[in-house]
Amino acid sequence: MQFIDLQAQRARISDKINAAVAKVIEEGRYIMGPEVKAFEAQLAEFGQASHAVGCANGTEALALPLMAWGLRPGDAVFCPSFTFAATAEVVPWLGASPVFVDIDPNTYNIDPDHLEATIEAVKAEGKLRPRMIIAVDLFGQPADYPRIAAIAKKHDLKLISDSAQGFGCTLHGDHPIKWADVATTSFFPAKPLGCYGDGGAVLTNDAALAERLDSLRVHGKAVPSDIQGRTFDHDTKYLNMRIGMNSRLDTIQAAILIEKLAIFADEIEARNRVAARYNEHLADHAASVPAMIDGGVSVWAQYTIEHENRDGLAAHLKSQGVPSAVYYPIPIHQQDVYSVYPTGPGGLPVSDEKAGRVISLPMHPYLDEATQDRVIEAVRGFNG
Repeated sequence: MQFIDLQAQRARISDKINAAVAKVIEEGRYIMGPEVKAFEAQLAEFGQASHAVGCANGTEALALPLMAWGLRPGDAVFCPSFTFAATAEVVPWLGASPVFVDIDPNTYNIDPDHLEATIEAVKAEGKLRPRMIIAVDLFGQPADYPRIAAIAKKHDLKLISDSAQGFGCTLHGDHPIKWADVATTSFFPAKPLGCYGDGGAVLTNDAALAERLDSLRVHGKAVPSDIQGRTFDHDTKYLNMRIGMNSRLDTIQAAILIEKLAIFADEIEARNRVAARYNEHLADHAASVPAMIDGGVSVWAQYTIEHENRDGLAAHLKSQGVPSAVYYPIPIHQQDVYSVYPTGPGGLPVSDEKAGRVISLPMHPYLDEATQDRVIEAVRGFNG
């Protein structure tokens, strides 16, 4: 049994992927080839955005808008601690400070009430300048963007939707970009929309920002607006207008993602069927099964339950040949290297508690009922 069965998906579209990869190899345009531009257009359309800018991975997808907006030392970026380290990691890259916010106990996403209290506390203290919010679509479901966006607007903060786990999720039919200044995602292979290596993207409705992101991902190269009114007869990558990085999406990965995106909507529906069946059969055998925000549709990057004896359950599942995982056993703010950064008023009691209770079960679109029944029976058979 696989925790995430990537080969089941490959069996479905292997011919198309093999042909797409072979085409790239034969044509030889391995970096920023035509498939990259084609995929960016398709991704933007799927995600209800005007622009998508591919990049090398989901972490740099977060860093690029921070660079574009000029994040600097003394700035504060508000983000949850109950998430993967990449969410906070990019902030110190630019000398700024993450400020950790607690989560909603039902959805595990950033708690809007604690977010606003934390922003007010930072303002009152006066040591840091509030600049941005990074909301995470944890485990695949959207954060409470209407409330978070209202808070961002009230305090004049930029809002990033970190949708590395949640790209494709919707709230009342809308993707997070409806509320966020940018949405970012990761194409790490285990993600709901993953490639066969590393990759990421930034989505935005701001044309000028998209152009700047394009520059920053290629060493700060000149873009059309930079060249207006001047003459430069050489490749614009040799006219460097800003400090950038090397963060390009490989053409082969873009070609693979084009084929995966074509079946993504169908896979999201399948993931939701699997999750609904888990909920039906496990509701009475766990401390809690996943709760959805009203109007939300998850892409179920993970299916996560809570259990009073989480570690005992994990050991029992292993003995039954059922894989499981814990996301996340140590919240970011508890880790030594991040403990120097501030947390919101009252600390993060919900994040601290959930870290000891959550456990994720096998989840992917090709999880058949017989295999899922093995997982369900293993959970129900634990008496510890």
